[in-house]
Amino acid sequence: MPEGRVIKVSGPLVVADRMEGARMHDIVRVGQERLIGEIVELKEDQASIQVYEETSGMGPGEPVYPTGRPLSVELGPGLITSIYDGIQRPLDILAEKAGAYIARGVDIPAIDRERKWYFKPILSSGNEVAFGDILGSVQESPAVVHRVMVPYGIEGTIEKIYEGNFRVTDAIAKVKKDKEIYEVRMLQEWPVRRRRPVKEKLPPCAPLVTGQRVIDTFFTLAKGGTACIPGPFGSGKTVVLHQFAKWSDADIIVYVGCGERGNEMTDVLLEFPQLTDPRTGQALINRTVMIANTSNMPVAAREASIYTGITIAEYYRDMGYRVAVMADSTSRWAEALREMSGRLEEMPGEEGYPAYLAARVAEFYERAGRAVCASGNGRREGSISAIGAVSPPGGDLSDPVVQATLRMVKVFWGLEDRLASMRHFPAINWLTSYSLYLRNIADFLQKEVGSDWMTLRDEAMKLLQEEASLEEIVKLVGIESLSARDRLILETSKSIREDFLHQHAFHEVDTYTSLTKQYRMMKLIIGLHQKCQKALEGGAPLHDVLALPVREEIARAKYIPEDELDSFDKIADRIDLEINSLFGQKGD
Repeated sequence: MPEGRVIKVSGPLVVADRMEGARMHDIVRVGQERLIGEIVELKEDQASIQVYEETSGMGPGEPVYPTGRPLSVELGPGLITSIYDGIQRPLDILAEKAGAYIARGVDIPAIDRERKWYFKPILSSGNEVAFGDILGSVQESPAVVHRVMVPYGIEGTIEKIYEGNFRVTDAIAKVKKDKEIYEVRMLQEWPVRRRRPVKEKLPPCAPLVTGQRVIDTFFTLAKGGTACIPGPFGSGKTVVLHQFAKWSDADIIVYVGCGERGNEMTDVLLEFPQLTDPRTGQALINRTVMIANTSNMPVAAREASIYTGITIAEYYRDMGYRVAVMADSTSRWAEALREMSGRLEEMPGEEGYPAYLAARVAEFYERAGRAVCASGNGRREGSISAIGAVSPPGGDLSDPVVQATLRMVKVFWGLEDRLASMRHFPAINWLTSYSLYLRNIADFLQKEVGSDWMTLRDEAMKLLQEEASLEEIVKLVGIESLSARDRLILETSKSIREDFLHQHAFHEVDTYTSLTKQYRMMKLIIGLHQKCQKALEGGAPLHDVLALPVREEIARAKYIPEDELDSFDKIADRIDLEINSLFGQKGD
Protein backbone atom coordinates (compact mmCIF):
# COMPACT_ATOMS: atom_id res chain seq x y z
CA MET A 1 0.00 0.00 0.00
CA PRO A 2 1.46 3.41 -0.95
CA GLU A 3 2.84 5.76 1.67
CA GLY A 4 0.62 8.75 2.60
CA ARG A 5 1.56 12.30 3.54
CA VAL A 6 0.44 14.52 6.43
CA ILE A 7 -1.34 17.69 5.26
CA LYS A 8 -2.88 18.88 8.54
CA VAL A 9 -2.33 18.40 12.29
CA SER A 10 -4.97 19.44 14.82
CA GLY A 11 -4.22 17.95 18.23
CA PRO A 12 -4.95 14.21 18.10
CA LEU A 13 -6.43 14.58 14.60
CA VAL A 14 -4.09 14.21 11.62
CA VAL A 15 -5.29 14.50 8.02
CA ALA A 16 -3.28 12.74 5.31
CA ASP A 17 -3.61 12.49 1.53
CA ARG A 18 -2.39 9.86 -0.97
CA MET A 19 -4.28 7.25 1.07
CA GLU A 20 -5.83 5.30 -1.82
CA GLY A 21 -6.81 1.78 -0.77
CA ALA A 22 -7.05 2.64 2.96
CA ARG A 23 -10.12 1.40 4.89
CA MET A 24 -12.06 2.74 7.85
CA HIS A 25 -10.60 1.80 11.24
CA ASP A 26 -7.31 0.64 9.74
CA ILE A 27 -4.20 1.25 11.83
CA VAL A 28 -1.53 3.54 10.37
CA ARG A 29 1.88 4.73 11.55
CA VAL A 30 2.13 8.52 11.47
CA GLY A 31 5.27 10.67 11.10
CA GLN A 32 8.96 9.96 11.45
CA GLU A 33 8.35 8.53 14.96
CA ARG A 34 5.70 6.16 13.58
CA LEU A 35 2.97 7.11 16.06
CA ILE A 36 -0.03 4.77 16.29
CA GLY A 37 -3.20 6.10 14.66
CA GLU A 38 -6.57 4.84 13.45
CA ILE A 39 -8.48 6.02 10.36
CA VAL A 40 -11.82 7.49 11.45
CA GLU A 41 -12.94 9.22 8.23
CA LEU A 42 -12.25 8.82 4.50
CA LYS A 43 -12.88 11.36 1.72
CA GLU A 44 -11.52 10.34 -1.68
CA ASP A 45 -7.75 9.99 -1.14
CA GLN A 46 -7.75 11.87 2.18
CA ALA A 47 -7.93 10.10 5.52
CA SER A 48 -8.66 11.64 8.92
CA ILE A 49 -6.57 9.80 11.50
CA GLN A 50 -7.14 9.64 15.25
CA VAL A 51 -3.64 9.46 16.74
CA TYR A 52 -3.32 7.64 20.06
CA GLU A 53 -0.11 9.42 21.08
CA GLU A 54 1.01 13.03 21.57
CA THR A 55 1.34 14.81 18.18
CA SER A 56 3.19 17.96 19.29
CA GLY A 57 6.02 18.84 16.89
CA MET A 58 4.50 17.00 13.95
CA GLY A 59 3.88 19.00 10.77
CA PRO A 60 2.70 18.71 7.16
CA GLY A 61 4.82 16.64 4.80
CA GLU A 62 5.64 13.84 7.22
CA PRO A 63 4.99 10.30 5.99
CA VAL A 64 2.04 8.07 6.92
CA TYR A 65 2.57 4.30 6.73
CA PRO A 66 -0.62 2.19 6.24
CA THR A 67 -0.64 -1.28 7.80
CA GLY A 68 -3.79 -2.65 6.16
CA ARG A 69 -4.97 -4.06 9.53
CA PRO A 70 -7.72 -2.82 11.86
CA LEU A 71 -7.05 -1.76 15.45
CA SER A 72 -6.75 -5.13 17.21
CA VAL A 73 -5.78 -6.63 20.55
CA GLU A 74 -3.52 -9.61 21.09
CA LEU A 75 -5.20 -12.49 22.89
CA GLY A 76 -3.47 -15.41 24.54
CA PRO A 77 -1.79 -16.57 27.78
CA GLY A 78 -0.19 -13.65 29.62
CA LEU A 79 -3.14 -11.24 29.72
CA ILE A 80 -4.01 -12.01 33.34
CA THR A 81 -1.96 -9.93 35.86
CA SER A 82 -0.95 -7.54 33.04
CA ILE A 83 -1.34 -3.76 33.17
CA TYR A 84 -1.84 -2.10 29.77
CA ASP A 85 -2.42 1.38 28.44
CA GLY A 86 -5.42 2.14 26.19
CA ILE A 87 -3.88 0.57 23.09
CA GLN A 88 -2.64 -2.56 24.91
CA ARG A 89 0.99 -1.65 25.45
CA PRO A 90 2.33 -3.28 28.67
CA LEU A 91 3.14 -0.45 31.06
CA ASP A 92 5.76 -2.37 33.08
CA ILE A 93 7.85 -3.05 29.95
CA LEU A 94 7.27 0.52 28.72
CA ALA A 95 8.65 1.77 32.03
CA GLU A 96 11.76 -0.37 31.64
CA LYS A 97 12.38 0.84 28.08
CA ALA A 98 11.25 4.46 28.23
CA GLY A 99 11.37 5.42 31.92
CA ALA A 100 8.63 7.13 33.94
CA TYR A 101 7.22 8.94 30.88
CA ILE A 102 6.04 6.97 27.86
CA ALA A 103 8.19 7.78 24.84
CA ARG A 104 6.41 8.35 21.55
CA GLY A 105 6.32 5.67 18.87
CA VAL A 106 7.31 2.83 21.18
CA ASP A 107 6.00 -0.45 19.75
CA ILE A 108 6.00 -3.34 22.24
CA PRO A 109 4.08 -6.62 21.84
CA ALA A 110 1.19 -6.89 24.30
CA ILE A 111 2.03 -10.52 25.09
CA ASP A 112 5.57 -11.71 25.86
CA ARG A 113 6.95 -13.62 22.88
CA GLU A 114 9.76 -15.32 24.82
CA ARG A 115 7.92 -16.73 27.84
CA LYS A 116 7.06 -20.41 27.58
CA TRP A 117 3.76 -21.93 28.75
CA TYR A 118 3.01 -25.60 29.38
CA PHE A 119 0.21 -26.58 26.98
CA LYS A 120 -1.82 -29.67 27.88
CA PRO A 121 -4.13 -30.87 25.07
CA ILE A 122 -7.61 -32.29 25.70
CA LEU A 123 -8.22 -33.31 22.06
CA SER A 124 -6.20 -35.67 19.88
CA SER A 125 -5.42 -36.30 16.23
CA GLY A 126 -8.48 -37.07 14.12
CA ASN A 127 -10.90 -34.87 16.11
CA GLU A 128 -13.05 -32.47 14.08
CA VAL A 129 -12.76 -28.84 15.31
CA ALA A 130 -14.22 -25.43 14.47
CA PHE A 131 -14.00 -21.86 15.77
CA GLY A 132 -14.25 -21.70 19.55
CA ASP A 133 -13.50 -25.36 20.28
CA ILE A 134 -11.09 -25.85 23.18
CA LEU A 135 -7.89 -27.63 22.15
CA GLY A 136 -6.25 -27.68 25.57
CA SER A 137 -5.27 -25.56 28.53
CA VAL A 138 -2.47 -23.52 30.06
CA GLN A 139 -2.17 -22.59 33.75
CA GLU A 140 -2.06 -18.83 33.16
CA SER A 141 -2.05 -17.84 36.85
CA PRO A 142 -2.64 -19.68 40.14
CA ALA A 143 -6.34 -18.71 39.86
CA VAL A 144 -7.02 -18.96 36.09
CA VAL A 145 -6.75 -21.85 33.65
CA HIS A 146 -6.40 -20.43 30.13
CA ARG A 147 -8.43 -22.50 27.67
CA VAL A 148 -6.76 -22.37 24.26
CA MET A 149 -9.43 -22.12 21.55
CA VAL A 150 -9.45 -22.65 17.80
CA PRO A 151 -9.05 -19.19 16.17
CA TYR A 152 -11.73 -17.64 13.97
CA GLY A 153 -11.66 -18.87 10.37
CA ILE A 154 -10.04 -22.24 11.11
CA GLU A 155 -11.93 -25.54 11.00
CA GLY A 156 -11.21 -29.09 9.94
CA THR A 157 -9.55 -32.22 11.32
CA ILE A 158 -6.66 -32.17 13.80
CA GLU A 159 -3.69 -33.68 12.05
CA LYS A 160 -1.23 -33.16 14.90
CA ILE A 161 -1.47 -31.72 18.40
CA TYR A 162 1.49 -31.27 20.74
CA GLU A 163 2.06 -31.20 24.50
CA GLY A 164 4.85 -29.35 26.26
CA ASN A 165 6.35 -25.91 26.80
CA PHE A 166 5.70 -23.47 23.98
CA ARG A 167 5.94 -19.77 23.23
CA VAL A 168 2.68 -18.10 22.20
CA THR A 169 3.98 -17.89 18.60
CA ASP A 170 4.81 -21.62 18.37
CA ALA A 171 2.45 -24.03 16.63
CA ILE A 172 0.60 -26.23 19.14
CA ALA A 173 -1.59 -28.02 16.59
CA LYS A 174 -2.09 -28.54 12.87
CA VAL A 175 -5.60 -28.59 11.44
CA LYS A 176 -6.30 -29.93 7.96
CA LYS A 177 -9.25 -29.02 5.75
CA ASP A 178 -9.36 -30.40 2.24
CA LYS A 179 -5.75 -30.00 1.12
CA GLU A 180 -4.87 -27.00 3.30
CA ILE A 181 -3.07 -27.30 6.62
CA TYR A 182 -3.43 -24.54 9.23
CA GLU A 183 -1.01 -24.06 12.10
CA VAL A 184 -2.76 -23.14 15.35
CA ARG A 185 -0.91 -20.95 17.84
CA MET A 186 -1.83 -19.73 21.31
CA LEU A 187 -1.55 -16.11 20.15
CA GLN A 188 -4.61 -14.65 18.43
CA GLU A 189 -5.66 -11.19 17.28
CA TRP A 190 -9.15 -9.69 17.22
CA PRO A 191 -10.38 -6.28 15.93
CA VAL A 192 -11.55 -4.29 18.94
CA ARG A 193 -14.57 -2.72 17.24
CA ARG A 194 -16.01 -6.06 16.19
CA ARG A 195 -17.86 -8.22 18.71
CA ARG A 196 -16.88 -11.87 19.01
CA PRO A 197 -19.68 -14.17 17.80
CA VAL A 198 -21.71 -16.40 20.14
CA LYS A 199 -24.18 -19.21 19.45
CA GLU A 200 -27.05 -17.82 21.52
CA LYS A 201 -27.78 -15.01 23.95
CA LEU A 202 -29.44 -16.07 27.22
CA PRO A 203 -31.46 -14.11 29.79
CA PRO A 204 -29.67 -13.42 33.11
CA CYS A 205 -30.88 -15.62 35.97
CA ALA A 206 -28.35 -15.37 38.83
CA PRO A 207 -27.04 -12.36 40.82
CA LEU A 208 -23.50 -11.06 40.59
CA VAL A 209 -22.71 -11.09 44.31
CA THR A 210 -20.61 -8.09 45.32
CA GLY A 211 -20.79 -8.18 49.12
CA GLN A 212 -22.20 -4.63 49.10
CA ARG A 213 -25.53 -4.76 50.93
CA VAL A 214 -27.26 -1.83 49.21
CA ILE A 215 -26.47 -3.43 45.85
CA ASP A 216 -27.03 -7.13 46.51
CA THR A 217 -30.25 -6.75 48.51
CA PHE A 218 -31.91 -3.69 47.00
CA PHE A 219 -30.53 -3.03 43.50
CA THR A 220 -29.10 -6.33 42.36
CA LEU A 221 -26.99 -6.77 39.23
CA ALA A 222 -27.34 -10.08 37.41
CA LYS A 223 -24.45 -12.01 35.91
CA GLY A 224 -24.39 -10.83 32.32
CA GLY A 225 -26.15 -7.59 33.23
CA THR A 226 -25.33 -3.91 32.71
CA ALA A 227 -25.21 -1.15 35.31
CA CYS A 228 -24.58 2.58 35.45
CA ILE A 229 -23.24 4.43 38.49
CA PRO A 230 -23.39 8.21 37.94
CA GLY A 231 -22.52 10.75 40.56
CA PRO A 232 -20.72 14.03 41.20
CA PHE A 233 -17.09 14.42 42.18
CA GLY A 234 -16.33 12.91 45.61
CA SER A 235 -19.48 10.80 45.91
CA GLY A 236 -17.60 7.49 45.86
CA LYS A 237 -17.90 6.09 42.30
CA THR A 238 -14.34 4.81 42.20
CA VAL A 239 -14.53 3.22 45.66
CA VAL A 240 -17.70 1.33 44.68
CA LEU A 241 -15.98 0.05 41.53
CA HIS A 242 -12.92 -0.95 43.55
CA GLN A 243 -15.20 -2.91 45.90
CA PHE A 244 -16.76 -4.57 42.88
CA ALA A 245 -13.40 -5.60 41.52
CA LYS A 246 -12.24 -6.89 44.91
CA TRP A 247 -15.30 -8.80 46.03
CA SER A 248 -17.61 -9.70 43.12
CA ASP A 249 -17.93 -13.40 42.41
CA ALA A 250 -16.91 -13.07 38.76
CA ASP A 251 -14.15 -15.40 37.57
CA ILE A 252 -12.24 -12.67 35.71
CA ILE A 253 -12.05 -8.91 36.39
CA VAL A 254 -11.23 -6.43 33.62
CA TYR A 255 -10.71 -2.99 35.17
CA VAL A 256 -10.59 -0.12 32.66
CA GLY A 257 -9.45 3.24 34.01
CA CYS A 258 -10.44 5.24 30.93
CA GLY A 259 -9.62 8.75 32.04
CA GLU A 260 -9.95 9.01 35.80
CA ARG A 261 -7.45 11.01 37.84
CA GLY A 262 -3.93 9.62 38.02
CA ASN A 263 -3.90 9.20 41.80
CA GLU A 264 -7.01 6.96 41.70
CA MET A 265 -5.47 4.68 39.08
CA THR A 266 -2.24 4.62 41.08
CA ASP A 267 -4.21 3.39 44.11
CA VAL A 268 -5.58 0.53 42.00
CA LEU A 269 -2.17 -0.42 40.62
CA LEU A 270 -0.54 -0.40 44.05
CA GLU A 271 -3.41 -1.94 46.00
CA PHE A 272 -4.58 -4.84 43.83
CA PRO A 273 -1.33 -6.85 43.86
CA GLN A 274 -1.44 -6.70 47.68
CA LEU A 275 -5.07 -7.83 48.07
CA THR A 276 -6.05 -11.42 48.81
CA ASP A 277 -8.86 -12.84 46.73
CA PRO A 278 -11.55 -14.13 49.17
CA ARG A 279 -12.63 -16.77 46.62
CA THR A 280 -9.27 -18.39 45.95
CA GLY A 281 -6.96 -17.23 48.75
CA GLN A 282 -4.52 -16.09 46.03
CA ALA A 283 -3.59 -12.50 45.16
CA LEU A 284 -6.52 -10.68 43.53
CA ILE A 285 -4.29 -9.65 40.62
CA ASN A 286 -4.17 -13.35 39.62
CA ARG A 287 -7.62 -13.04 38.02
CA THR A 288 -7.43 -9.39 36.93
CA VAL A 289 -6.52 -7.54 33.74
CA MET A 290 -5.97 -3.78 34.12
CA ILE A 291 -6.10 -1.05 31.50
CA ALA A 292 -4.75 2.21 32.90
CA ASN A 293 -5.49 5.36 30.97
CA THR A 294 -5.45 8.46 33.15
CA SER A 295 -6.74 11.94 32.37
CA ASN A 296 -3.31 13.29 31.42
CA MET A 297 -2.84 10.68 28.67
CA PRO A 298 -3.80 11.57 25.06
CA VAL A 299 -7.55 12.03 24.83
CA ALA A 300 -7.95 9.70 21.85
CA ALA A 301 -6.52 6.74 23.77
CA ARG A 302 -9.43 6.94 26.22
CA GLU A 303 -11.79 5.75 23.51
CA ALA A 304 -9.53 2.85 22.54
CA SER A 305 -9.27 1.67 26.16
CA ILE A 306 -13.02 0.90 26.35
CA TYR A 307 -12.87 -1.30 23.26
CA THR A 308 -9.65 -2.97 24.38
CA GLY A 309 -11.24 -3.90 27.70
CA ILE A 310 -14.50 -5.29 26.33
CA THR A 311 -12.67 -7.35 23.67
CA ILE A 312 -10.44 -8.99 26.29
CA ALA A 313 -13.59 -9.67 28.35
CA GLU A 314 -15.27 -11.36 25.36
CA TYR A 315 -12.21 -13.58 24.89
CA TYR A 316 -12.43 -14.93 28.45
CA ARG A 317 -16.23 -15.21 28.19
CA ASP A 318 -15.72 -17.49 25.19
CA MET A 319 -13.69 -19.81 27.42
CA GLY A 320 -16.79 -20.19 29.62
CA TYR A 321 -15.83 -17.70 32.34
CA ARG A 322 -17.99 -15.12 34.11
CA VAL A 323 -16.31 -11.78 33.47
CA ALA A 324 -16.95 -8.39 35.08
CA VAL A 325 -15.85 -5.23 33.24
CA MET A 326 -15.54 -1.96 35.17
CA ALA A 327 -15.17 1.25 33.15
CA ASP A 328 -14.19 4.35 35.13
CA SER A 329 -15.31 6.70 33.80
CA THR A 330 -17.27 6.58 30.55
CA SER A 331 -17.68 10.38 30.73
CA ARG A 332 -13.99 10.74 29.89
CA TRP A 333 -14.52 8.41 26.94
CA ALA A 334 -17.47 10.51 25.76
CA GLU A 335 -15.34 13.66 26.08
CA ALA A 336 -12.79 12.04 23.76
CA LEU A 337 -15.60 11.44 21.25
CA ARG A 338 -16.69 15.07 21.61
CA GLU A 339 -13.20 16.41 21.02
CA MET A 340 -12.62 14.26 17.95
CA SER A 341 -16.08 15.10 16.58
CA GLY A 342 -15.34 18.82 16.96
CA ARG A 343 -12.00 18.54 15.21
CA LEU A 344 -13.66 16.58 12.37
CA GLU A 345 -16.12 19.50 12.09
CA GLU A 346 -19.14 17.22 12.42
CA MET A 347 -22.60 18.57 13.23
CA PRO A 348 -22.75 18.63 17.06
CA GLY A 349 -25.56 17.11 19.11
CA GLU A 350 -26.67 18.06 22.60
CA GLU A 351 -24.00 19.93 24.65
CA GLY A 352 -21.48 19.51 21.85
CA TYR A 353 -21.39 15.72 22.00
CA PRO A 354 -21.56 13.97 18.60
CA ALA A 355 -25.00 13.00 17.32
CA TYR A 356 -23.94 9.34 17.41
CA LEU A 357 -23.10 9.36 21.15
CA ALA A 358 -26.01 7.09 22.08
CA ALA A 359 -25.07 4.61 19.34
CA ARG A 360 -21.47 4.39 20.60
CA VAL A 361 -22.62 3.90 24.21
CA ALA A 362 -24.98 1.17 22.99
CA GLU A 363 -22.14 -0.56 21.10
CA PHE A 364 -20.27 -0.96 24.38
CA TYR A 365 -23.09 -2.17 26.64
CA GLU A 366 -24.61 -4.47 24.00
CA ARG A 367 -21.43 -6.55 24.12
CA ALA A 368 -22.29 -7.56 27.69
CA GLY A 369 -24.62 -10.48 28.39
CA ARG A 370 -24.90 -14.15 29.18
CA ALA A 371 -24.36 -16.39 26.18
CA VAL A 372 -23.74 -19.87 24.82
CA CYS A 373 -20.19 -19.66 23.51
CA ALA A 374 -19.28 -20.46 19.91
CA SER A 375 -18.15 -24.10 19.90
CA GLY A 376 -18.80 -27.30 18.02
CA ASN A 377 -17.80 -29.76 20.76
CA GLY A 378 -20.27 -29.19 23.60
CA ARG A 379 -22.31 -26.46 25.24
CA ARG A 380 -20.35 -23.83 27.14
CA GLU A 381 -21.83 -20.76 28.85
CA GLY A 382 -20.08 -17.52 29.74
CA SER A 383 -21.13 -14.02 30.72
CA ILE A 384 -19.93 -10.43 30.72
CA SER A 385 -21.27 -7.98 33.31
CA ALA A 386 -20.55 -4.36 32.38
CA ILE A 387 -20.49 -1.60 34.99
CA GLY A 388 -19.82 1.95 33.86
CA ALA A 389 -19.19 4.95 36.11
CA VAL A 390 -20.39 8.28 34.72
CA SER A 391 -19.14 11.66 35.98
CA PRO A 392 -21.71 14.27 34.93
CA PRO A 393 -20.80 17.90 35.72
CA GLY A 394 -22.18 18.72 39.17
CA GLY A 395 -23.97 15.37 39.34
CA ASP A 396 -26.53 16.55 36.76
CA LEU A 397 -28.41 13.41 35.66
CA SER A 398 -29.80 15.20 32.59
CA ASP A 399 -26.27 15.10 31.10
CA PRO A 400 -26.35 13.47 27.62
CA VAL A 401 -23.87 10.75 28.63
CA VAL A 402 -26.00 9.74 31.63
CA GLN A 403 -29.20 9.73 29.59
CA ALA A 404 -27.65 7.74 26.73
CA THR A 405 -26.34 5.22 29.29
CA LEU A 406 -29.63 4.90 31.17
CA ARG A 407 -31.43 4.01 27.95
CA MET A 408 -29.11 1.00 27.61
CA VAL A 409 -28.51 -0.37 31.13
CA LYS A 410 -30.96 -2.12 33.45
CA VAL A 411 -29.45 -1.14 36.80
CA PHE A 412 -29.06 2.43 38.02
CA TRP A 413 -27.14 3.22 41.19
CA GLY A 414 -27.59 6.94 41.73
CA LEU A 415 -24.86 8.42 43.90
CA GLU A 416 -25.71 11.57 45.82
CA ASP A 417 -23.29 14.16 47.22
CA ARG A 418 -25.73 14.87 50.09
CA LEU A 419 -25.27 11.31 51.39
CA ALA A 420 -21.50 11.50 50.81
CA SER A 421 -21.28 14.73 52.83
CA MET A 422 -23.14 12.93 55.65
CA ARG A 423 -20.44 10.24 55.47
CA HIS A 424 -23.01 7.66 54.38
CA PHE A 425 -21.19 5.28 52.05
CA PRO A 426 -21.93 3.78 49.60
CA ALA A 427 -23.75 7.04 48.84
CA ILE A 428 -26.36 5.29 46.66
CA ASN A 429 -29.76 6.95 46.91
CA TRP A 430 -32.26 4.20 47.73
CA LEU A 431 -35.24 6.26 46.50
CA THR A 432 -33.98 7.00 42.98
CA SER A 433 -31.93 3.87 42.19
CA TYR A 434 -33.46 0.80 40.58
CA SER A 435 -32.75 -2.67 39.20
CA LEU A 436 -34.77 -4.30 36.43
CA TYR A 437 -33.23 -7.72 37.15
CA LEU A 438 -35.01 -8.36 40.46
CA ARG A 439 -37.74 -10.55 38.99
CA ASN A 440 -35.21 -12.49 36.85
CA ILE A 441 -33.18 -13.53 39.88
CA ALA A 442 -35.95 -13.75 42.52
CA ASP A 443 -36.27 -17.53 42.10
CA PHE A 444 -32.51 -17.99 42.56
CA LEU A 445 -32.42 -15.88 45.74
CA GLN A 446 -35.50 -17.45 47.27
CA LYS A 447 -34.19 -20.95 46.57
CA GLU A 448 -30.55 -20.44 47.52
CA VAL A 449 -30.77 -17.87 50.35
CA GLY A 450 -34.25 -17.52 51.88
CA SER A 451 -37.80 -18.16 50.71
CA ASP A 452 -38.91 -14.75 52.04
CA TRP A 453 -35.99 -12.78 50.54
CA MET A 454 -38.16 -10.68 48.21
CA THR A 455 -40.79 -10.13 50.92
CA LEU A 456 -38.17 -8.73 53.31
CA ARG A 457 -36.62 -6.58 50.58
CA ASP A 458 -39.99 -5.16 49.52
CA GLU A 459 -40.98 -4.46 53.13
CA ALA A 460 -37.70 -2.60 53.75
CA MET A 461 -38.16 -0.50 50.59
CA LYS A 462 -41.72 0.32 51.65
CA LEU A 463 -40.48 1.54 55.04
CA LEU A 464 -37.79 3.74 53.44
CA GLN A 465 -40.37 5.28 51.11
CA GLU A 466 -42.77 5.92 54.01
CA GLU A 467 -39.90 7.52 55.93
CA ALA A 468 -39.36 10.01 53.08
CA SER A 469 -43.04 11.03 53.25
CA LEU A 470 -43.03 11.31 57.04
CA GLU A 471 -39.91 13.48 57.03
CA GLU A 472 -41.85 16.13 55.10
CA ILE A 473 -44.55 16.10 57.81
CA VAL A 474 -41.93 16.29 60.58
CA LYS A 475 -40.39 19.38 58.98
CA LEU A 476 -43.79 21.09 59.03
CA VAL A 477 -45.32 20.10 62.38
CA GLY A 478 -42.58 18.33 64.36
CA ILE A 479 -42.04 14.70 65.34
CA GLU A 480 -44.33 14.90 68.41
CA SER A 481 -47.36 15.16 66.12
CA LEU A 482 -46.74 11.71 64.64
CA SER A 483 -48.55 8.60 65.82
CA ALA A 484 -46.67 5.83 67.65
CA ARG A 485 -46.85 3.66 64.50
CA ASP A 486 -45.28 6.41 62.35
CA ARG A 487 -42.52 7.05 64.87
CA LEU A 488 -41.72 3.35 64.87
CA ILE A 489 -41.46 3.50 61.06
CA LEU A 490 -38.92 6.35 61.40
CA GLU A 491 -36.86 4.36 63.90
CA THR A 492 -36.87 1.20 61.80
CA SER A 493 -35.98 3.14 58.65
CA LYS A 494 -33.09 4.73 60.52
CA SER A 495 -31.92 1.25 61.47
CA ILE A 496 -32.13 0.12 57.82
CA ARG A 497 -30.12 3.15 56.71
CA GLU A 498 -27.46 3.15 59.41
CA ASP A 499 -27.17 -0.54 60.32
CA PHE A 500 -27.75 -2.11 56.89
CA LEU A 501 -27.24 0.31 53.99
CA HIS A 502 -24.21 2.07 55.49
CA GLN A 503 -21.09 -0.05 54.90
CA HIS A 504 -17.46 0.60 55.77
CA ALA A 505 -15.29 -0.23 52.73
CA PHE A 506 -12.07 -0.32 54.78
CA HIS A 507 -13.30 -2.35 57.79
CA GLU A 508 -11.96 -5.91 57.77
CA VAL A 509 -15.39 -7.44 58.48
CA ASP A 510 -17.87 -4.86 57.18
CA THR A 511 -16.17 -4.49 53.78
CA TYR A 512 -17.87 -7.67 52.52
CA THR A 513 -21.19 -9.27 53.49
CA SER A 514 -22.33 -12.61 52.10
CA LEU A 515 -25.90 -13.07 50.84
CA THR A 516 -26.69 -15.27 53.85
CA LYS A 517 -25.53 -12.62 56.31
CA GLN A 518 -27.40 -9.88 54.41
CA TYR A 519 -30.57 -11.96 54.59
CA ARG A 520 -30.19 -12.59 58.30
CA MET A 521 -29.46 -8.92 59.03
CA MET A 522 -32.57 -7.82 57.15
CA LYS A 523 -34.66 -10.55 58.82
CA LEU A 524 -33.63 -9.22 62.25
CA ILE A 525 -34.50 -5.60 61.42
CA ILE A 526 -37.86 -6.35 59.76
CA GLY A 527 -38.70 -9.03 62.35
CA LEU A 528 -38.10 -6.59 65.21
CA HIS A 529 -40.24 -3.96 63.46
CA GLN A 530 -43.18 -6.34 63.05
CA LYS A 531 -42.99 -7.50 66.67
CA CYS A 532 -42.72 -3.92 67.94
CA GLN A 533 -45.84 -3.07 65.92
CA LYS A 534 -47.73 -5.87 67.69
CA ALA A 535 -46.42 -4.65 71.03
CA LEU A 536 -47.73 -1.14 70.32
CA GLU A 537 -51.08 -2.56 69.25
CA GLY A 538 -51.11 -4.53 72.52
CA GLY A 539 -50.75 -1.30 74.52
CA ALA A 540 -46.98 -1.19 75.14
CA PRO A 541 -45.63 2.38 75.59
CA LEU A 542 -43.67 3.73 72.60
CA HIS A 543 -40.82 4.81 74.92
CA ASP A 544 -40.34 1.24 76.15
CA VAL A 545 -40.49 -0.18 72.62
CA LEU A 546 -37.83 2.22 71.34
CA ALA A 547 -35.62 1.61 74.39
CA LEU A 548 -35.23 -2.15 73.87
CA PRO A 549 -31.55 -3.06 74.49
CA VAL A 550 -31.57 -5.52 71.57
CA ARG A 551 -31.55 -2.56 69.16
CA GLU A 552 -27.89 -2.00 70.04
CA GLU A 553 -27.07 -5.62 69.21
CA ILE A 554 -28.78 -5.28 65.82
CA ALA A 555 -26.74 -2.13 65.13
CA ARG A 556 -23.53 -4.10 65.78
CA ALA A 557 -24.62 -7.17 63.76
CA LYS A 558 -22.79 -5.88 60.67
CA TYR A 559 -19.50 -6.56 62.48
CA ILE A 560 -20.27 -10.24 63.14
CA PRO A 561 -17.68 -12.30 61.17
CA GLU A 562 -18.90 -14.65 58.44
CA ASP A 563 -17.84 -17.72 60.44
CA GLU A 564 -19.92 -16.68 63.48
CA LEU A 565 -23.39 -16.32 61.92
CA ASP A 566 -24.89 -18.43 64.73
CA SER A 567 -24.80 -15.18 66.71
CA PHE A 568 -27.86 -14.05 64.73
CA ASP A 569 -29.92 -16.83 66.38
CA LYS A 570 -28.99 -15.46 69.81
CA ILE A 571 -30.04 -11.94 68.79
CA ALA A 572 -33.36 -13.32 67.48
CA ASP A 573 -33.91 -15.06 70.83
CA ARG A 574 -33.16 -11.78 72.62
CA ILE A 575 -35.78 -10.02 70.47
CA ASP A 576 -38.44 -12.56 71.50
CA LEU A 577 -37.42 -12.32 75.15
CA GLU A 578 -37.52 -8.52 75.30
CA ILE A 579 -40.78 -8.24 73.31
CA ASN A 580 -42.39 -10.79 75.62
CA SER A 581 -41.25 -8.73 78.61
CA LEU A 582 -43.18 -5.75 77.16
CA PHE A 583 -46.35 -7.84 77.02
CA GLY A 584 -45.56 -9.10 80.53
CA GLN A 585 -45.56 -5.50 81.80
CA LYS A 586 -49.10 -5.17 80.46
CA GLY A 587 -50.14 -8.43 82.13
CA ASP A 588 -50.77 -10.15 78.76
